[in-house]
Amino acid sequence: MRRPEQAPPHPAVEVTVVAHDIGSVGGMERQLSELLLGLRALGHPVTVIARTCELPSEAGIVFHRVRAPGRPFVLAYPWFLLAGSLAVRRWRRGVVQATGAIVLNRVDVVAVHYCHQVGPVNPSRSTRLFRGQVKAAGVLKRLGERLCFRSAHAAALVCVSDGVAEEVRTYFPDLATRVVTIYNGIDTDAFAPGARREQALELRASLQLGERQLVAAFVGSEWGRKGLAPAIEALASAPRWTLVVAGAGERARYQALAETLGVERRVRWLGVVADVAPVYQAADAFLLPSSYETFSLVTFEAAASGLPILAAPVNGVRELIEDGRNGFLIDRDPHGIATRLELLADDPRLRERLGREARASALRFSSQRMVAEHHELYRRLAGAPGS
Repeated sequence: MRRPEQAPPHPAVEVTVVAHDIGSVGGMERQLSELLLGLRALGHPVTVIARTCELPSEAGIVFHRVRAPGRPFVLAYPWFLLAGSLAVRRWRRGVVQATGAIVLNRVDVVAVHYCHQVGPVNPSRSTRLFRGQVKAAGVLKRLGERLCFRSAHAAALVCVSDGVAEEVRTYFPDLATRVVTIYNGIDTDAFAPGARREQALELRASLQLGERQLVAAFVGSEWGRKGLAPAIEALASAPRWTLVVAGAGERARYQALAETLGVERRVRWLGVVADVAPVYQAADAFLLPSSYETFSLVTFEAAASGLPILAAPVNGVRELIEDGRNGFLIDRDPHGIATRLELLADDPRLRERLGREARASALRFSSQRMVAEHHELYRRLAGAPGS
């Protein structure tokens, strides 16, 4: 992320951010990292209250650890709800932002990365025990939102996309006037065409991908919701493509699907990847036939990396992709996905044009813009001069 060259002209505002985890793995965790480092670069004193915080010590961020388990969610969530609330009461400074419904305190801002009232998430594993845990977790999340959103008395509920903002207004009409949208931001320097060419070539070599082998990148966990099955099924009708999968899920199940279709040799499994930029650079297209997203950070990163996008028109993607101009809007029909992949395989100039336009569109969603909008919000809430 590029750092501003100088501090803001008005006094900076002290900010406390409360979150479960902050780090490099996971879309929300990475967004928080970008926000906190950006705020520090603007001169804001920053306090973090969280279970884990993987940020450079030289960043000058004050970190107070909440000692709480990370799993299972049905235990970890109520534990943090209580322990985190006590920690906020003790260590809060300045403007306080809670990342979702995770504490019971009054706060100034609630950052809404996901509105759980929308409905349950499809379990990423098919075992009865896991499905039961997911169902119980969904109940806790919905109850937690109803309790915490109202007990927070926040001046702003900051949603990561217009779609999420509309969901919050629908399910919490009494809070509708406080809902605002600040889009997630991406590091348009780190995610840029050719930025990680050497690492991309090494990755392709390690995956035994030929120089001319066409690669579609699939990045994300919760594979059922994100559409890994139709992505694999599309390979049967798109013989020139190999699918590279980065993320965690029930791998044996999807490997079996690939074997049944006879495409197992054209699927590569990376597991969880902390640094996803080389994955995009190693690919020729990005594929995500997801049934639901809040913002789809990976789609924006892929677009910034100059990849043609094949993604479902979910929250966030609708604000980024215009069908046929900078990518293709798809559904979960494998035949339709394969048709688009084959169209890209036939026309390298089309791949280049869509990727170039995707990059241009993604530049509007930079981390600098995201940090600047939070900076203005915090100053306004703190009553800073000129805000």
